[in-house]
Amino acid sequence: MRAIFGAGMMLAVLAACGPAAPTAAEIAKNSADLVVYLDQEYEEELMRSPQELTSQGRKERYGELDDRTEKAMDDELAWLRESVADMKEKFDPETLTEDARLSYEIWEMQLDRAEKQNQFRRHRYIFGRNGAHTGLVNFMVNQHRVDEKSDMEAYISRVAAIGPTLDVLIERAKLAAADGIRMPGFAYDQTTSEVARVLAGAPFAGEGDTALFGDGKAKIAALVEGGKITAEEGSALTEQLRAAMVDKMKPAYDRLVAWVAEDKVNASPQAQGVGSLPNGEAYYNAMLNLMTTTDMTADEIHQLGLSEVARIHGEMEKVKEEAGFKGTLQEFFAFMRTDKQFYLPNNDAGAQEYIDRATKHIEEMKLALPKYFGRLPKADLIVKRVEPYREEPGGAQHYQSGTPDGSRPGIYYAHLSDMNAMPTYMLEDIAYHEGLPGHHMQISIQQELEAETGPNKLPKFRTQLGFTAYSEGWGLYSEALAKEMGFLKDPYSHYGQLSGEIWRAIRLVVDTGIHSKGWTEEQAVKYFTENSSIAEGAIASEVRRYITSAGQATAYKIGMIRLQQMRDKARAELGDKFSYPDFHDQILGGGALPLPVLEKKIDRWIEAQKKA
Repeated sequence: MRAIFGAGMMLAVLAACGPAAPTAAEIAKNSADLVVYLDQEYEEELMRSPQELTSQGRKERYGELDDRTEKAMDDELAWLRESVADMKEKFDPETLTEDARLSYEIWEMQLDRAEKQNQFRRHRYIFGRNGAHTGLVNFMVNQHRVDEKSDMEAYISRVAAIGPTLDVLIERAKLAAADGIRMPGFAYDQTTSEVARVLAGAPFAGEGDTALFGDGKAKIAALVEGGKITAEEGSALTEQLRAAMVDKMKPAYDRLVAWVAEDKVNASPQAQGVGSLPNGEAYYNAMLNLMTTTDMTADEIHQLGLSEVARIHGEMEKVKEEAGFKGTLQEFFAFMRTDKQFYLPNNDAGAQEYIDRATKHIEEMKLALPKYFGRLPKADLIVKRVEPYREEPGGAQHYQSGTPDGSRPGIYYAHLSDMNAMPTYMLEDIAYHEGLPGHHMQISIQQELEAETGPNKLPKFRTQLGFTAYSEGWGLYSEALAKEMGFLKDPYSHYGQLSGEIWRAIRLVVDTGIHSKGWTEEQAVKYFTENSSIAEGAIASEVRRYITSAGQATAYKIGMIRLQQMRDKARAELGDKFSYPDFHDQILGGGALPLPVLEKKIDRWIEAQKKA
């Protein structure tokens, strides 16, 4: 956008034979205009995704699911290209505040990332871990809120739409297979097993209700109890839900199972990394860039992992001595992996105790947060067991965000079907990673930035944006911070924190080993087992996760290291002026950022603090 000058300034421009610097008023206006523009663009983008609207607590397009066709993906990319080009025509980054320019650059960067993802869109395993075959049910159960009769009608409409959505995805999986891109054989088996669990119970075969039917019936019952509908209307809605599941949804699941059985004979019986796929090396390099937001190569990441594993082993040796264990570190690993004192009963009572303990640690952490953080999340947090239809023995715990307005709490999910894969010495540490001060704090604060006003208001898209290295780096950073805050006191809990850290260091080695160096599944499991005390069931699940989610596992440790480097630099350069609350507010107060962008932001903050 061309700057608008007054007469006196124009004379100065002519005299200098060059453009004059924009005034403070022009910069403020341009920056405010950019926020308005980006909010309009994001709203248009958001309206293209019914499910994202629901995730954010809104009810527009409430009876629809996202369009998963390749044409929709093409249309979305074309729209984003046009949006970025329009922004560049309307706004000059030289006439913006620092924060506004950052928003400009991130919106532009989103196009670069989308172009890269589009290039490899058939390389992502559609029906792999957390695919739509379980994800759509999870979405309905945990995100589709029912407050009125119309909400339940929208619920039933969406259940009916699951069938056509799965059919679209089956066709996309067939296109990928025709390109030579298939999941390893074990993932086909996993998909079949997950579908069986989704369909177990009424209105299909088996005891009890399926998770989806049970959820729908409970939401209908709540409407009846709340006087929103009559019992007769409730019965009618229940019948409509049953018909949608039987007539519209299940036939598509049957087609999915049939295709999986048919195509599995073409899959590799030995699990292989994506390096074996057509254009696989380029795909993996792209995923490393997207996941870490850095230009680190596979070799650099592999070597970083090896050095971190060695360093953390040294820390574990100290803890072993503190615990009074006599023996080698490998023997200590075996002790921690097998001693019964570290495991709860392998039943529902043990699972409930795990949830209760995790909740207690989070409640205790809440009391300590104000000393280390200025901003605190307003949204509530609950700890919950993963639903049976998607629960996996040894599966990684995870977090699901609440809504920006707090009407739906954040959820820390735990896989508890095999308590022998859930040692108690890691329980406290994981609660800090998934809950507070980890994912719940970072994501809730980011979403709550939407409500802020004033000259530094962020465009809404930045309150919803995610970068894996930032978010997972923060989760792992939070584990180490908890120790510094005075938690994880006894040697075994401290060992649990180091176990969490070495777990992510091992990921650097194993992920690059599988996808860049041709490691087999057995090699990966062997390295993992020899260098940690992680339960064998969890190791098996983790390695398969890395195989089907190339690059994702590298983001955690790289993000943590960069965040710690930023903190250490701030401490060293600011001395007595360093404040944990101020530093953490800088990290969390601008939304999720690519690591290099965040590093520049912290450098500018350090310089400003020196002058203050």
